[in-house]
Amino acid sequence: QVQLVESGGGLVQAGESLRLSCAARGITFNTYVMAWFRQAPGKEREFVAVINRNGGVTDYVDPVKGRFTISRDNAKNTMYLQMNILKPSDTANYSCAASRSPLLARNANLMSYWGKGTLVTVNS
Repeated sequence: QVQLVESGGGLVQAGESLRLSCAARGITFNTYVMAWFRQAPGKEREFVAVINRNGGVTDYVDPVKGRFTISRDNAKNTMYLQMNILKPSDTANYSCAASRSPLLARNANLMSYWGKGTLVTVNS
């Protein structure tokens, strides 16, 4: 059974940092492109960041470039999202996803598996 389990969310003040983790079970982790998406209350889900299979190539949505860093540890079957200089606009439920596509996909429709998410709330 495939499981993607996120952790690390919480309530922080603007300007602070959080590190999210996504632990994968039931998949051959290093054969999947991994991504983070987020969904704010009342808004559509949006792409945040993606990382290729060996961790050497990444891509980000413009509003988080320079503040967020996606990484992975294939030995631990875990992906991370380091979030710095958090803003109230970053408040959302953050979900990780796994894609069989070899491309650095930003499209949620290309994701094969999803976690349930972890909530990040940033107060001003």
